[in-house]
Amino acid sequence: MFFLLGQAAATLDSPLAARSAPLLQRVDRSMSSVTIPPPACMLRPLEVPLRYLFGPGPSNVPPRILAAASRPIIGHMHPEMYEIMNDIKRGIQYAFQTENNMTIAMSGSGHAAMECAVFNTVEPGESVLISINGIWGERVAEIAERMGANVHRLVKTPGGYFTNKEIEQAIEKHKPVLFFLAHGESSAGLCHPVDGIGDICRKHNCLFLVDTVASLGAAPIFMDKQNIDILYTGSQKALNAPPGTAPISFNERACRKMFNRKTKPLSYLFDMTHLSNYWGCDGKPAREYHHTGPVSGFFSLRESLAILAEKGLEESWKKHTEVVAYLYKGLEDLGLKLPSVTTITVPDGYNWRELLAYIMKHHQIEMTGGLGPSIGMVMRIGLMGYNCEKTNADKALNALADALKNCKKSKS
Repeated sequence: MFFLLGQAAATLDSPLAARSAPLLQRVDRSMSSVTIPPPACMLRPLEVPLRYLFGPGPSNVPPRILAAASRPIIGHMHPEMYEIMNDIKRGIQYAFQTENNMTIAMSGSGHAAMECAVFNTVEPGESVLISINGIWGERVAEIAERMGANVHRLVKTPGGYFTNKEIEQAIEKHKPVLFFLAHGESSAGLCHPVDGIGDICRKHNCLFLVDTVASLGAAPIFMDKQNIDILYTGSQKALNAPPGTAPISFNERACRKMFNRKTKPLSYLFDMTHLSNYWGCDGKPAREYHHTGPVSGFFSLRESLAILAEKGLEESWKKHTEVVAYLYKGLEDLGLKLPSVTTITVPDGYNWRELLAYIMKHHQIEMTGGLGPSIGMVMRIGLMGYNCEKTNADKALNALADALKNCKKSKS
């Protein structure tokens, strides 16, 4: 029993063992009272099908990163683990193009970073401005409302662009402490320009928060040059890694707001006061226990950032642009209308669910429909990271052509 381990002097005939005997008898009796049998499904081997993940994420993971995740587990507070975390920090700084010291990876999906950003920089009653042109702006608005912020929405139809003039007018009107924009709005297939917006936010003493979950590694972003105060992403798209970790970075402006608040953040798990220490960003000599990080997930993230560094950001951006253009041309040849380079308008007369189900059944390819406000409007294709190859674009195009040929089309 674990409660006896570490008691080197406690032999079986010692007083400690004698005192433990009644407890061990109770444990033995409780072990005989199991009434629910093991489920049959858990007595079968794990089976996972091979799928081509050509949707908006997660993406297929290269063998090198799968191998990294299979390395032996080490303690989450071992010196070797801290060194891996330090590597991750430097890799994120490269991917974000930032020198921010306050750069970490959240233990969780992109939503964890999203909530971390809002919870730490906004206090109840403060004004925030959220641009909404898809589901991610809607999510951030709800998060901010749940923690008691005064939320103002700047809304476009899914996939719509906001001009810098519209953004500045809204900031002047609502005087927010935080403005949110999705750089990669995956629900609508949009990569939004960010040039000049950070300057506007600085002019009006407002923090600029940017979501790059669907765009980092696939499209250029320059955190420092573009005056982005808080930037986050997810591991499972163009970064090649499995879902479960979420890089995030705060600049000095964001840190001043974050660490000089009057109230504690809503979440203990996402409190940057603790996380900054866990990641060695607070200048203290020792890192203290906060939570158990996803060790294998950090192995994977570290390796994915290493691949990005070896390839080079410019090469990654170039390859994604070339493959998207190739896919775009092929989709046009099929007669499909594209509101953007990663989404397809649902063809007239077709049931989008039937098209996607046919592609999955006959080609083992995952594509997805719209999300949030774009449900029923579009189908989405993602060729990111490891999947970013023209051969995969051909697979996707062939599957779509086959589905259009064989799925029933209504007369309308």
